[in-house]
Amino acid sequence: MSHAVDQPLPLANALTRRTEQLCIGLEHGIADIYELVTPVTAELLRWWFGDDACQARSFNFHPGQRQAILNVIVAHEVLDSPNLKDLYTQVCADALLEGTRLTDVAQGKHGHPKYCLKMATGTGKTWVLQALLVWQLLNKTAALDEGRDDPRFTRRFLIVAPGLIVYERLLDAFLGKEKEDKSRDFSSSDIASYAELFTPPARRERIAQFVRGNVCQKQEIGLKATGNGMIAITNWHLLSEAEEEEVEQDETEWVDTPGMVADAARVAYDVLPLVPGRAAGNSLDVLDRRWARGSILSYLADLPDLMVFNDEAHHIHELKSGGETTEVEWQKSLSIIAEGKGRRFVQMDFSATPYNDVGGGKHKRKVYFPHIVIDFDLKAAMRLGLVKSLVLDKRKELGALPLEFKAERDADGNVTLSEGQRVMLRAGLQKLRKLEADFARIDTARHPKMLVVCEDTKVSPLVAEFLRDEGLHEEDVLTVDSGRKAELGEKEWAPLRQRLFNVDKHAQPRVIVSVLMLREGFDVNNICVIVPLRSSQAQILLEQTIGRGLRLMWRDPEYADIKRENRERINQGEEPGSLIDILSIVEHPAFQSFYDELMREGLVGETSDDDEGSSTGDLVAAELREDYEQYDFAIPFILREAEENVEHMPIDVAALPPFREMSRAKLAELLGKGDTFTSQDLQSSTLFGDYRVDGVAMNVSGYNEWLSRLTRRVSQALNHPLPKGNKVSPHLDRPYLQMNTTALATALDDYIRERLFDELFEPFEDEGWRLLLLQPVLDHIVKIFGLALVRAEEHTVSGATEVRHRRLSEVTKLMVRESASLEVSKCIYTRLPYPTRSGGLERAFIEWAQLDADVEAFCKISENRHDFVRLRYVRDDGMPAFYIPDFLVRTADAIYLVETKAQQQVSHPNVQRKLKAATTWCERINSLEPAIRGERPWHYALVGEALFHDWKQQGARLAELLAFSVARPMTGGKQGRLDV
Repeated sequence: MSHAVDQPLPLANALTRRTEQLCIGLEHGIADIYELVTPVTAELLRWWFGDDACQARSFNFHPGQRQAILNVIVAHEVLDSPNLKDLYTQVCADALLEGTRLTDVAQGKHGHPKYCLKMATGTGKTWVLQALLVWQLLNKTAALDEGRDDPRFTRRFLIVAPGLIVYERLLDAFLGKEKEDKSRDFSSSDIASYAELFTPPARRERIAQFVRGNVCQKQEIGLKATGNGMIAITNWHLLSEAEEEEVEQDETEWVDTPGMVADAARVAYDVLPLVPGRAAGNSLDVLDRRWARGSILSYLADLPDLMVFNDEAHHIHELKSGGETTEVEWQKSLSIIAEGKGRRFVQMDFSATPYNDVGGGKHKRKVYFPHIVIDFDLKAAMRLGLVKSLVLDKRKELGALPLEFKAERDADGNVTLSEGQRVMLRAGLQKLRKLEADFARIDTARHPKMLVVCEDTKVSPLVAEFLRDEGLHEEDVLTVDSGRKAELGEKEWAPLRQRLFNVDKHAQPRVIVSVLMLREGFDVNNICVIVPLRSSQAQILLEQTIGRGLRLMWRDPEYADIKRENRERINQGEEPGSLIDILSIVEHPAFQSFYDELMREGLVGETSDDDEGSSTGDLVAAELREDYEQYDFAIPFILREAEENVEHMPIDVAALPPFREMSRAKLAELLGKGDTFTSQDLQSSTLFGDYRVDGVAMNVSGYNEWLSRLTRRVSQALNHPLPKGNKVSPHLDRPYLQMNTTALATALDDYIRERLFDELFEPFEDEGWRLLLLQPVLDHIVKIFGLALVRAEEHTVSGATEVRHRRLSEVTKLMVRESASLEVSKCIYTRLPYPTRSGGLERAFIEWAQLDADVEAFCKISENRHDFVRLRYVRDDGMPAFYIPDFLVRTADAIYLVETKAQQQVSHPNVQRKLKAATTWCERINSLEPAIRGERPWHYALVGEALFHDWKQQGARLAELLAFSVARPMTGGKQGRLDV
């Protein structure tokens, strides 16, 4: 039998290439894919991946999540494949000729849309799941609203978790954290917390209502009344209990022997109905579960459509026993549910390890699932810094001693730890203690943990006992095995589960000992040491074990530089400089081949047993100095101007100019040609609301809806809320409050009917309102009314200016690299950092400021920690944005906001726009009373690199250079607003 060894993932590779081609220009809204998807999907793609939207948020999908979402959309919506074989035919037909692939994909279990997303542990599979659910839900809702039946989409979802831990995590993601009274706080759910990412503002309330009203926990499936849709969440055990029945029957299998007298009990068992009894299989609880399982399967099978999300889908892989291939029971259950639905049943599998280990020895190989559509593996995640870097802790004693690394058993079967296992545990414990001491020096709230994975449940209590003998307290060790919940019961299991979920937040437990319970779903961040005592050499188990420790522990931006340096050192075959976001594996000799492959690609490093160095590298905390007050900066924030009151005078519709670019007849000719028209905000150039004009198929139901939407957009065009993101203003979602929206809608309606076309116009006559959807007409109306609203403003002066001060010392310490920072004495902090790359100018500035006697105080502003010191400006492309100056400097005569720039960047349009905004802001501050602004004027100084070095070489003072570089005020400008 031949196998496709050269191309193990042909579908994923070919589909990714097709998707990348279709998505060229996606960020700028000009990709081919926009023409091939529904208007709803196009709106979501712009929101998820468009440049403007992405820059407005502080969090976005990373490249692996992005590619996974796009690949699924292309396969399911663009290619519209009804089954796996058809998808292969459209994307990579040649791959069907390799080995037995054609036979495999033509099986009945692949007779519906079926996609497997291969994504490394810790890379955010749940966000991809939620995005795809939103995509399906909004498209199905739009189709129903328009009276269409689109079989590609559904409002019914079944999410299957691999175990109780992931099941609880999924409930948290959709319903929010559980409170003490057992109710859930929806505001803490992913859907609410990250609504800014998942859905455009206009659709958020509808999504939130659907989720809150239609999520069914496993005990509610088929019983809870839901509104034309469902999100059922369960663990796979609910679909697999029939397998347990089969196992029980196999163990007591009866062979027919005609020469023997039949056993009466067996005859009764075969003939009589099943009745409750004391036997495990006939207890009332078991019989109730079997009945419930049957009713749930029947309910799901009767649904007209369904999308199933299988988290950690390697649980459904086929098993080979005695040469025969069988499926685990819950895959059989999925086949029952899918029967009769055809393409309306969609299976979406997520797994970091979607393959089977087959063969042995030299012939051992991976056989990947045939329906993998995206391959974002551990290597890609490590290169992007999305997970911890891996290092092998190769202790000298491990390499020197020919030890047995399996537990030892005597003649009676009694188990004891082998000497090899004891050596590995001591090595892990030594590493853990060093990490605890080093991490505590920079952040006492970070608690590294060690995970010990045992070969079976007889070994785990011995490991816990050994660790206690090595000096650990009873509360320092937490043992969690696969049978622990059944052993403890729900009441005792609940607090143990909470300890597991909150392990990152507390110093205890320090060590978690497990067998299989934590193979997946143990989503904590602080596992820094893994001791794999399992004797199995199955790579899938090894990858799942390592996956428990991959999630990032140090996510703060100030650690990005040292983590990048670690990755570079590992890639060059060097030992990492620190153990910040490093996962240490105390190496088991049986797993060397797995690590060898990653080491060849520069993705796994090694650490020695030299304990002299620091786990945190050269990271140090720059604390506030004792006399920091005299070097502090109090930055005034104008919360309310004295002339804050704004009234709106009535708009004189008759005085507004009509639309004269083309006649109504010419406009009518533009209709019906299948073009897409996009409206645009007047002030920020933000695109909104695509309208596909094709005959009478409209994106709005009529004139009144169009008028309502236009009123909202015109009012938003003039609003200036403080954004949530740290870079650019988000899509504005609050109205322009100075004018009542009812009055604005009335003025718009009067203008359209009486003045727009310089003649009377009746929107409802012959569906004339459709002309209003055309781009030129929309642009004209928004522009005219935007200007009219501004001109109709009447400002009145009342009250006093309200000012609030923020101090740099509110941030009590900065984490800096000792090798990329300088000791300073005229700053609130003991050290100031500079960039490790291209940071020469900033370093020279710090050195000069320290030496110049005219400089009384100065500070390098941290973009990550001093995020309240933000200047607002409008970028060259018209979008509002923020930036943070490099330094604050105080002399006897003035306070300076200082921006240092390489000479070639000084004339960049955005640099000039920042200059204008900052100058205007300084003028506003200088209009305040001297006592409020530190008894000194505030200035903005843009210092070019060439000028900086020229003045320094000539022996000038830094204070003189800053005074010379002060930007002069701009008159009449409205840029420049410092953000609180």
